[in-house]
Amino acid sequence: MDFTFSAEQIELGAVVRSFLDDHAPESEVRRLMADERGWDPAIWARLATEIGLQGLAVPELYGGAGFGPLELGVAFEEMGRALLCAPFLSSIGLAATALLASGDEGACKEYLPAIAAGETVATLALNEDSGSWTEPAVTTRADRGAGGWRLSGDKTYVLDGHTAGLLLVVARSRAGTGVFAVDVCAAAPGVTRTALPTLDQTRKQARIELRDAPARLIGEDGAGWAAVEQALRVGAVLLAAEQVGGASRVLDMAVRYAKDRHQFGRPIGSFQAIKHKCADMVLQLEAARSAAYHALWAAASDVSGGSGTAELPVAASLAKVYCSEAYTFCAGENVQIHGGIGFTWEHPAHLYLKRAKSSETLLGSPAFHRERLATLVGI
Repeated sequence: MDFTFSAEQIELGAVVRSFLDDHAPESEVRRLMADERGWDPAIWARLATEIGLQGLAVPELYGGAGFGPLELGVAFEEMGRALLCAPFLSSIGLAATALLASGDEGACKEYLPAIAAGETVATLALNEDSGSWTEPAVTTRADRGAGGWRLSGDKTYVLDGHTAGLLLVVARSRAGTGVFAVDVCAAAPGVTRTALPTLDQTRKQARIELRDAPARLIGEDGAGWAAVEQALRVGAVLLAAEQVGGASRVLDMAVRYAKDRHQFGRPIGSFQAIKHKCADMVLQLEAARSAAYHALWAAASDVSGGSGTAELPVAASLAKVYCSEAYTFCAGENVQIHGGIGFTWEHPAHLYLKRAKSSETLLGSPAFHRERLATLVGI
């Protein structure tokens, strides 16, 4: 099995890295952390028009480039390295995936072209106060009347929920769980959105209160959970690729500091304790990279109807577990290697540690995915 990226995919990664080096440096990350929106519309537009990242995995039929999860994974890895502040995971990883998985051609034609062009930011609103990523935890109600569908309930920890123009809300009707589109670009009565304070200020989240809010059903009534589950799996795989990028960046930071920082007349990297820390980081990173790349392959094969279809659920959970823990480990060791300066606000080490800890619980904690793995393999 060959997990080597093609020359074109490697070049894509180089282009994305070059763009982010120029337009998403640490100073820009810190600026957007303090911004209520949390991302720059101008950079978002340039990523769509100059590189075409938003439409990378959207089929050509809906205005995209027609590539797949492998290419998205390459881009997400570079975004993780740069700590990019942008709604890619919410809009592309989750919302666009859910739309495609719904099988609703009309909805795809209406919403995906604008998402691919960077004109609409979308997000998937699933989580509620229980904090569970499972179908039984969905309590938001969907009622159908003479005027169409209406939603009532609360969603929380919704990625970019306070700025997204399109909300894909997971709600429960009499027929079962469904996905409903709430267009907040236009007037959206009954929708209240509140930005939440978060540990990771580089990735904004919000609480959404729905009170008899008008909505459009996506797909078939009561048959929406399959699309949600597919979005969560693909989202977990892309998040794992992002975590690999972040872990790679903190390893580079740690090694460079170990070479440059001198103590007792020699680089601290010459001391055995620091060597061991760096070696442990490399071990964790390379294993995480293997898990993430295998999951990307499974996701790509799943989209094309190949043999990865059966592997994706296991590969996605495995990658989410390993990459979450590897990133947190590497980010923590990076702080330790930097010593006293590592935990100060002025140094970027804490930014990666916060992103690592936040991403660890996003889309399901390692414990959640270990339990899912045990079920999938029949333990």
